[in-house]
Parts: sequence; C-alpha cells; structure tokens
Amino acid sequence: MCPAETYVKGLGKPDCREHTDEQQRFCGIARFSAILSYICGLKFQALASKFSKETYLYWYELMLLLRRFEEKTGQLYGMQKIRGFCHLYIGQEAIAAGCMTATNPDDKFITAYRDHALAIAKGMTAKSCMAELYGKATGCSKGKGGSMHFFGLKENFFGGHGIVGAQIGTGAGLAFAEKYKGTQNVVLCFFGDGAARQGMLHETFNMAMLWDLPVVFICENNHYAMGTSVSRTSKTLDIYKLADAYEMPSDSVDGMSPEEVHNAVLRSVNRAREKGGPTLLEIKTYRYKGHSMSDPQKYRTKEELEEYKEKDPIEHTLRILQRDFQVTDAEVETIQNRVKAEVEESVQFAEDSPWPSDDELLKDVYIQEDYPFIID
Repeated sequence: MCPAETYVKGLGKPDCREHTDEQQRFCGIARFSAILSYICGLKFQALASKFSKETYLYWYELMLLLRRFEEKTGQLYGMQKIRGFCHLYIGQEAIAAGCMTATNPDDKFITAYRDHALAIAKGMTAKSCMAELYGKATGCSKGKGGSMHFFGLKENFFGGHGIVGAQIGTGAGLAFAEKYKGTQNVVLCFFGDGAARQGMLHETFNMAMLWDLPVVFICENNHYAMGTSVSRTSKTLDIYKLADAYEMPSDSVDGMSPEEVHNAVLRSVNRAREKGGPTLLEIKTYRYKGHSMSDPQKYRTKEELEEYKEKDPIEHTLRILQRDFQVTDAEVETIQNRVKAEVEESVQFAEDSPWPSDDELLKDVYIQEDYPFIID
C-alpha cells in the first residue's frame, strides 16, 4: 500500500518518505495549502467502483474548504472589502474534487470567471486567492486581476477569463503545446452552458479533433448561464450532443457526485494520454447562489434550489465517511476547524497585505522589454 494512504487519526497527514522523487512530486504537490493530500495519484489509473476512506477524506476537506472560502468571499463582498464582479462556486464543488483525483499535477486547468474554487483545488493557496480578491500585491495575479482573473503558473492553472468562451480556444492552444512538446499532460478546459453558444466552441472542436489534441472540454452546466435557462437558448438540451458533429467522444455526468465526476474525467484523460484526442463532458451541476453577487435570481424557484441542496456533494461525502468508514464526530470537527482556520488566515493575510505600488501600473500589461522574437 502506498504510504500516502496511511491516515493518521486527527491529522490525516500522508507519509510519502518511501516514494521516489517522481512519486513524491505526483502525490501531494497538487495541494500547497493547509489541506493535506490523503491520496496517491498513482493509484488512479483505472476506474473505480469503490473509493477508499482516504479519498473521501480528501474530497470532503477540499470541498469544505472551497465552500467556506466562497461563503466568506460573499460576506466580504457585502462588506465592500471585495469590489468588482464576483461569481461564487457554491454547490459545484464536486466537479473540482472529482477532477483533482482524476488528474496529475502537471495537467493544465483553464476556466472562465467562476474560478476561485478550481484555482484553490489546483494548489493555489487560499491566502494568495483572497489577497487577489482584495486587490492586494500579494495576490496570485499581483492584485491586478481580481475575482475573474486568477492565475498560477507553477500550479498549472491558466485562468480565470472574463470573455465568455474565449478560454475554449486558449485551452486547445495549451493542449497543442503539450502535444508539440511530446508530453503526457492533458488540459482540462472548463466553460459554462452559456459559453456553449459561442462560435469559438465549434471552431475549436473542429481543430481539436483534426489534430487529436489532448484536451478534455468540460461544460459545467448549471442550467442558467447568467440567468437564462438552457431550454430558452437551445433546442438541444443535452449539450454533450454538440460533440457528435465532430465525431468527438462525449458523455453526460452527474456533477453533484465526486465519484461520477472522477470516473468520467479519468476515462477522458486516459483516452487523451493514449493519443485518443479530445472528449466533451457535460457535467450537470447547480449553483446555490446567483450568477454573480448582483443577481436577484428571479428566474428560478426556491423549491428547485432546495431540491438540489438535498443532493449536496459535501453532505453526501460526509454521510459516506460516517456510515461506511466510521469517521467520528471528533475527526470531522478536526477537519472543520482546520478549514475554518485556513479561511480565517487567508482573510487576515489579505487585510495585512500591501496595495500594489504605483510603479506596477504599466507592468505585466502589453510589453516585455526582453521579448526574444522581435525582428527589426
């Protein structure tokens, strides 16, 4: 058994000292924050019908951190500590959790503007993300990007994009680079159901299939885009069927289940690593909050919202831990306290961090002075 699967009661910290350097890099560096990786990624080479206690512990703590971070973000936005646009991921956490256990740290993630949770899941610290929301110099984008433009190069997280659907083409570009360089890495390209109406999607699907790019296109279908239901924007209600026109493999996935997300993503990344080309996954999920903080949510009923909350992935995972693995209330409380402390520390870090200096205004914008490819 991999040492990383050894769960230390009360701590949950894996011991990977018996691993090779490559295994250690693979097994835990995907999370740089206080969440501790319970699982060794090397065991996820085949689909699973049952998952270990360590996997459920990882999913539970990760999803709880994402939920608490977003809840705190909403509170701070109401206090005007955070300005500009802000789109919360609350309710969609199972997608981030399932994607993390099905991929490698070197795989690339790219998404749209509902990006906080995926960034943290990919390994960016809650501190750097909260500081970015505050617009502080210690933020992951130096305080220049804000909520919609998180970026982490060493974590292989490439945004955070505000132009609807633009990341679909950029995601295929990242995948082209991986194929060109001959790596085994795969790109996960996330977009919403609203972005599925953009022409960029069709152009990109055609080229990605033509070139057999190692990319998994993931439509996080939360049913309402900005505030208009899928049924009012398309005759095709099953978005995954859009792939049929390009002979691209596709599937519909329960986005409230980390297990289903994990297996669907793993099937897709395995295909890509084996030179099988792209896949489209329509992962059906639900956001508990509005499209943004200014959304009055008049387009859906309270009854519908409560119906989806009955399927909450965090509560589902907690029930399995308690029922099938006899995780005690004390162990759960330890995880909850750890998450609470991490979120509180991120807020304090953001509060204490400096604003960007005036001389940063024109940096990182348009010009790289030593850009090597300019020919006079």
